Amino acid sequence: MSTQPILSMLPDDILARVFDRLTDRSDRKSFRSVCQGFLRIDLAHRTALRVLRPEFLPGLLWKYRAIETLDLSGCSRLDDAVVAALLSGSGTSGWTERLRTVVLTRSFGLGHAGLEMLVRASPCLQAVDVSYCSGFGDWEAAALSCAAGLRDLRMDRCLRVTDVGLAKIAVGCAKLERFSLKWCMEISDIGIELLCKKCPELKRLDISYLKVTSKSLESTGTLQKLEVLEMMGCESVDDAGLGFVGKGCPSLQVLNVSRCDKISLSGLISVVRGHTGLRQIHAGYCFFELSPTFLRWLKCLKNLSTIRVDGAQVSDSCFNIISRNCKMLVELGLSKCKGVTDLGLIQLSSSCPNIEILNLTCCDAITDVAISAVADSCRKLWCLQLESCNLLTEKSLFSLGSYCLLLKDLDLTDCLGVNDTGLSHLSKCSGLLYLKLGLCTNISDKGLSFVASNCSKICELDLYRCPGIGNDGLAALSTGCKKLEKLNLSYCSKITDRGLQYLGQLKELLDLELRGLIHIRDTGLAAIAAGCKRLSELDVKHCENINDSGFWALSYYSRNLRQINLGHCKISDFGLCMMMGNLTRLQDVKLVNLPNVSVHGFELALQASCARLQKVKLLTSVGFLLSPEILTTLRAGGCKIRWD
Repeated sequence: MSTQPILSMLPDDILARVFDRLTDRSDRKSFRSVCQGFLRIDLAHRTALRVLRPEFLPGLLWKYRAIETLDLSGCSRLDDAVVAALLSGSGTSGWTERLRTVVLTRSFGLGHAGLEMLVRASPCLQAVDVSYCSGFGDWEAAALSCAAGLRDLRMDRCLRVTDVGLAKIAVGCAKLERFSLKWCMEISDIGIELLCKKCPELKRLDISYLKVTSKSLESTGTLQKLEVLEMMGCESVDDAGLGFVGKGCPSLQVLNVSRCDKISLSGLISVVRGHTGLRQIHAGYCFFELSPTFLRWLKCLKNLSTIRVDGAQVSDSCFNIISRNCKMLVELGLSKCKGVTDLGLIQLSSSCPNIEILNLTCCDAITDVAISAVADSCRKLWCLQLESCNLLTEKSLFSLGSYCLLLKDLDLTDCLGVNDTGLSHLSKCSGLLYLKLGLCTNISDKGLSFVASNCSKICELDLYRCPGIGNDGLAALSTGCKKLEKLNLSYCSKITDRGLQYLGQLKELLDLELRGLIHIRDTGLAAIAAGCKRLSELDVKHCENINDSGFWALSYYSRNLRQINLGHCKISDFGLCMMMGNLTRLQDVKLVNLPNVSVHGFELALQASCARLQKVKLLTSVGFLLSPEILTTLRAGGCKIRWD
């Protein structure tokens, strides 16, 4: 007697609840591939969609009717005409009715008319991201102001927006709660003042790298609900400005004043004194020396969880005060701090066992004694950065592997004491996701095999300039680390085509750096292209033995490729034209020192891809020979041309 699979007997609402619990992208893909019933659940309940090519939009929006979040950051060719067609088409009408979030980063082709149409057709719109749309100006800001219900707006690097455009947004979007204006260089104190008056609901504001003065902080101090203030790199803001924040912003919890050159510890104390609810203080590269006076004020902050003072001079007495006053500390940033010693870290770790994130980059005086103490006391540690801590040995990794079993993110770049034995100890941290071993010259395939066999969850691995890594190590990775998404093998000179054939088994790989691998050829690159179909970023600079046949394979298989570095490769006119014409998602290319490509070849390749390119790097000498028409066309489409 035939029986039906039990899942096929479940009602749709139960299957929908199962689908909602699948957070992994590949799991969701497998779910909808099982049968038509499961596909129907996916179509009916999927609320988020990321599209890489605008020509797919009509079909996707017709299928998925429940979309609330639409990510169009990969559609650089999206323009006003496409938006108009989507809004007027009979098969796609109504898709904006439930839309709450739209991501339009780097949408160089979209203008104010298309943006206004989209905004007006989306009555539920609450969040918009137009970051890195360098052509966006006051007209586009005016279009955004039509979204009266907007709560969250990101406009990072919208370089043409001025106080006039900001005024439009401030008046039209009075319900804004989160607003990022990072690197909007035309915004001044006048715009910030009006924003603070018209948008009293603001809870998070990022004015990093703006040319504002302390006058803006006087306005910001009036925001009663402001919880997060990001103002990195505001070079004209001084202690007087922080004084305004100290007297206002009663809800402030997070303050970032990193790289604000005119701010002193006295100004920071004025904020601390008035805000006992502060949870995070980011003050990297602000002060030459961290004073005990400032640290004693931290005793008032009972909920303080994060301190970042990168680049400051510290002493053992500083750690003693932190240990007494900051018992709830979760994150401590000491990158490039002078004066960090074993004794200081021992004091810290014994009194602050809840530390989860610790940055000790370039603290080159610490030894195994300090790391052993941290590992033994801070069992919740999941992120540890130890770049250029050259006195550490396998003993530190033994301690980490024994006690820090929650470790997910570890940076050991340029730690010359790391060896295969140390990696065998470290491999006990089976939950590792991100591991940096660049410039660790004493590790080999044996050590990498330990990591690959026990750390199956790793998604990012950096092996930059590790001369002992070869094909056998990559064989271990291909079987043990199937979730690997980002891999750096630059200048690992022992690797050959055989190693790349192993890498072709990593189906989830997105970002691969192969710079300077002089022994790889067409066969190896073809194996990567055929096996790693999701690959979006590739660096083969100085891979001088790869010829056209390898790049032909790339142009045929790697249809998701968005960024490539071809510097010093032996690709020809024909190979370059084919690749740049076929890779329809390619947006960022580096074409420096291609000896086999003529000026005519560059012209044809750029013509074949100019509609979608966002960045291109060329030799200055080539630029003098290219026709003015092709350069004008590239720039008109929003492409940034960098000359070498």
